[in-house]
Amino acid sequence: MRKKFLSFSAVFLTWYLPAYPVMAATGTTTPVKHIVVIFQENESFDRYFATYPKALNPRGEPPFHAKSGTPSVNGLGHYLLSKNPNAANPWRLDRANAAICSQDHRYTSEQMAYDHGLLDKFMEATANRKKGCDPRQVMAYFDGNTVTALWNYAQHYAMSDNSFDTIFGPSTPGALDLVSGQTHGANPEDFTYRTGDIVVTGGTVIDDIDPAYDDCSRGPVIRMSGRNIGDLLNKKGITWGWFEGGFRPTGQIAGKAVCGSNHIGSNRKTMADYLPHHEPFQYYKSTANPHHLPPLSAKTVGRKDQANHQYGLGDFWAAIKAGNLPAVSFIKAPGYEDGHPGYSDPLAEQKFLVQTINRLQKTPFWKDMAIIISYDDSDGSYDHVMPPIINKSSGAADALTGPGQCGIPAAGAYAGRCGHGPRLPLLVISPLAKVNFVDHSITDQTSIIRFIEDNWGLGRIGGGSFDEKAGSLGNMFDFSKKPSPANRRLLLNAFTGELVK
Repeated sequence: MRKKFLSFSAVFLTWYLPAYPVMAATGTTTPVKHIVVIFQENESFDRYFATYPKALNPRGEPPFHAKSGTPSVNGLGHYLLSKNPNAANPWRLDRANAAICSQDHRYTSEQMAYDHGLLDKFMEATANRKKGCDPRQVMAYFDGNTVTALWNYAQHYAMSDNSFDTIFGPSTPGALDLVSGQTHGANPEDFTYRTGDIVVTGGTVIDDIDPAYDDCSRGPVIRMSGRNIGDLLNKKGITWGWFEGGFRPTGQIAGKAVCGSNHIGSNRKTMADYLPHHEPFQYYKSTANPHHLPPLSAKTVGRKDQANHQYGLGDFWAAIKAGNLPAVSFIKAPGYEDGHPGYSDPLAEQKFLVQTINRLQKTPFWKDMAIIISYDDSDGSYDHVMPPIINKSSGAADALTGPGQCGIPAAGAYAGRCGHGPRLPLLVISPLAKVNFVDHSITDQTSIIRFIEDNWGLGRIGGGSFDEKAGSLGNMFDFSKKPSPANRRLLLNAFTGELVK
């Protein structure tokens, strides 16, 4: 078995990662032995990095001054800031205005905003015009005085300015693509809300809907067929887990879990910590934990037991304390800290990210860890880059190149998978990451699972998964030098995002 694996690795390295050494002792093809994916909510690249690395630095806000030699990103230049083709120009939001409304980020609405590649209909197609919301917020952006931590992480590690949502649309499709590269395979095969919004079309999920294998789901639910990255990890015996705020139940009613933990969100309303439609493994019977059962112990976290790899955030830290960090971990913040506009904001998100990353950097696992910060969708907010359409689609919900059209799909292609979708932030924080580096390679959400697949020799998911087409994250790492973990730690202030002195 060992000989077969090393043979596969050697072949794999010759065509995909020629500079990466085979780590025979750990069964990985790179020095990365622990991957932690922090999966956040609803931000386009331009909303967080439009003017990187230049911040306005007004008095009273945490200052940001870029390092000498910081590379530029494909951000908003003078013309797009002052003479934008949309009905409003992009404009800067400061820390005092961190809490904003969520925009329309449905599958069809986002395609209409991109308007045949002209990217000029955001005000008409995705702007939130509800009472109390300024529709111009769809064009607004933050800079390094508000998303200070993310800009500082970009200075010391690697970021991408060319990474995309796998397809257009909101949270559930993004979460499914993260773990399976696939939004097709839903049952029921067609479902439409009473509002007329299409949720599932021809077996493809294009809108938010709760998972069938979850006691805490409310209203209509769906289940997914096919495989996900958890199935591949299980087959290889690699430890893994999804850890989400609020997953641990607060009680039971008639034998079913009750997810009752909550906090006050940025909109000053009570917000549930756990949102079932953000937990992708609960859509698949093979990887679900319907009753939110706890692991048998901190030592079994990541392994097969009654929790079936689905946990609360407390289980993550308990496992680390027990010296048992799974090889692959997915982290989901509680709702009020996940960054989703409307009920969270960049400052609440920053607190969660910094506290999590500071703790991880102080563990003995940091030396061979890669933390990936990724997002589920763009919130429908403005981004000026037209995504490469690698998968065309034709169906009632499509609207990119005309009514019912996202180009002309190949024969037999599933409807409802127009993509790539909007550009999203992506950062790699690791002692193995390149320093102050901007990657321009085309990647998407499924590039994360492809990196996991290739690092442990898992093979592909199949069944139409986009992991087959995903670009590599490899350019964001430098495996040619032995890292010095102590010198690559970056401890930040969770409230200001500034370096801890």
